[in-house]
Amino acid sequence: MKKIAIIGAGISGLFFANLLEKDKFCSYKIFEKKNSLNLNDGYGIQLSANSVKILNTIGFQKINANDLCLPKKVNFFDAKSSKKICEINISQFNNINNRYTTLKRSKLIEFLLKNIPPEKIIYDSDIIDIKNQNRISLLLRGKQTEEFDYLVAADGVYSKTKQILFKKEGLPEYFKSIAIRGKITNFENSDISIYLGPNFHFVIYPINQSKEFNFISIIRKNLIEEEMLNTDLFKNSNFVEKLLNQISLKSKLNLIEKIDGIKCFPIFVSKKIQVPSSKNIFFTGDAFYSFPPSFAQGASQSIESANELFQNLNSNSSNYYKKRIIKTKQINFRSKLNHFTFHVSNPFNIFLRNIFLKYLSKNKKFLENYLGKIYKN
Repeated sequence: MKKIAIIGAGISGLFFANLLEKDKFCSYKIFEKKNSLNLNDGYGIQLSANSVKILNTIGFQKINANDLCLPKKVNFFDAKSSKKICEINISQFNNINNRYTTLKRSKLIEFLLKNIPPEKIIYDSDIIDIKNQNRISLLLRGKQTEEFDYLVAADGVYSKTKQILFKKEGLPEYFKSIAIRGKITNFENSDISIYLGPNFHFVIYPINQSKEFNFISIIRKNLIEEEMLNTDLFKNSNFVEKLLNQISLKSKLNLIEKIDGIKCFPIFVSKKIQVPSSKNIFFTGDAFYSFPPSFAQGASQSIESANELFQNLNSNSSNYYKKRIIKTKQINFRSKLNHFTFHVSNPFNIFLRNIFLKYLSKNKKFLENYLGKIYKN
């Protein structure tokens, strides 16, 4: 039986392991650099129907209904006035079994961990080097070496695997934006709400049936390299408070009083699509390509890419990267277009943007092409 090394115990790596547990055509180990996985993290994720359909193949439909929400619409608002611009009915891309879903990321991780034997996850295991001749040889922290037939890198946007294989070209780039994340309780809207402002937007959506809501704001911000590398800066209460005030003053909502558990971090994205020359090394999820977060497909694509890779390996196919590149380009284009559209600042451009949003939100052909191609396929 061939052996697979999975690097990273995030959504993509754990889902891939679940598929291997279900259809045992290969043995595997998961190498996770952290000492443990945080199952108390309260921030949310969105799963479109494409990824829910895939998750249902491993029993996701049995997850506790109280831990999920099924929003039917995306509502767009002007941040300054809170006036509604338009709405998009995302339930049109659902079917009875596969519906757009929001939940805490930790709940999905907890679900994915249930089917994986604990001994198959090796914590506190950082990769130092990769050698690839007839088989892949991993040099781990402590100079421990293990050999495998395949390497699946699912170690996120800051992928150590990608840095080892591609050197500086494997590093992500700063997207000139900062994210503020937090939690809101008892928000009035049970669907997804997007508030658009000049050079920022924020999104509020429910993550369970206990009236908890996820808050995430993306703010355009130029930083010098020294600031980007200073992790303490993003933990500095004055820096975070200044950013929050920046958007709160341009919003009718009293965000400062509403948001709890605030965290701040710079947004990094992939520079370009990179495919390893070795035919037994694969990247999934954010390790393959990390998108700007304005299309909410990060978690869904982590699941979808892991599923595509599993199907390819199981059938001895070799078109994983070909298919993944096509989908990646589609989503990257939409993510960057959304980011630009959401952040326009000139009053006349905002006026035109809102007119287009009202028109396009009702145009079935556009919605089927822009959202349906991604949400259903």
